[in-house]
Amino acid sequence: MMGSRTQSQLPLIDFTNQNLKPGTETWVSACEAVRIAFEDQGGFLALYDNVGSDIYSSMEQLFDLPTETKRRKTTEKPIFSYVGQLSRIPLFESLAILNPLNSEEVQKYTHIMWPDGNDYFCESVNSYAKQLVELDHIVKRMMFESYGLERKKFESLLQSTDYVLRGYKYRTPQEGESNLGVAPHSDTAFLTILNQKVEGLGVKLKNGEWFEVGASPSLYLVMGGDAVMVWSNDRIHACEHRVLINSKIDRYSMGLLSYTHEILEPEEELVDEEHPLAYKPFDHYGYLSFFLTEEALKSASRIKAYCGI
Repeated sequence: MMGSRTQSQLPLIDFTNQNLKPGTETWVSACEAVRIAFEDQGGFLALYDNVGSDIYSSMEQLFDLPTETKRRKTTEKPIFSYVGQLSRIPLFESLAILNPLNSEEVQKYTHIMWPDGNDYFCESVNSYAKQLVELDHIVKRMMFESYGLERKKFESLLQSTDYVLRGYKYRTPQEGESNLGVAPHSDTAFLTILNQKVEGLGVKLKNGEWFEVGASPSLYLVMGGDAVMVWSNDRIHACEHRVLINSKIDRYSMGLLSYTHEILEPEEELVDEEHPLAYKPFDHYGYLSFFLTEEALKSASRIKAYCGI
């Protein structure tokens, strides 16, 4: 699945290791590997096998619904509604489920899409999110520990975190169409954890080259988003990624994204002479509202335009 060339380009960190327990040498070295990967490349590949893969059959059911059903309003929050049928990226569709850890919220979402209910969909979304959030918590804890930050700061971040589970579908290009699934971009989230059923995901490395991520049920791309740039005071940069469709079948992928519902500020212990304060306090949902404005679209960096100093 993974060659040595792959590992040398984008770090691969094994979260299946039975010895990976807080306080052990294995844990401490993994914490450092996580921090260095975030600082160098904006993310890393995680080997993690605690997640069931039946989520993809649920996503196929969801995306097979009529377009007018998928467009139904599921939230007041910006940018979390259905995205699809766009002329600039015609292959791409995405749907977002807010608070997927909360079975009642998933039930509500499900009833909007299937008024008669769909227990299988509900259970698979809730179960998948719970299993993947465990990896999100481990990664964040490692990041905090590697920076020498106290435990209560990590716990405070978790308490202010909202999760969104996104399903993505990319149809195969028709004759004469570009194979661009989605153009290079960074995510608005704090962290994103992505898995793909079919290859196509590329990450832009520090040296400017594109690295193609493999497809496996136990292989996840963990990426820093715009919000982690603010929190880390630019020590971590957001990971730029894209999707190109080269398969003969429709491509599905899943993303767990974390957002914060409290004001986020650069971590004071990460501000020093070498890293002077780079951002003002950050309202994550305010940023999402700003994200598609004319000012944001014209800027070289939307996050810097929103709250950079």
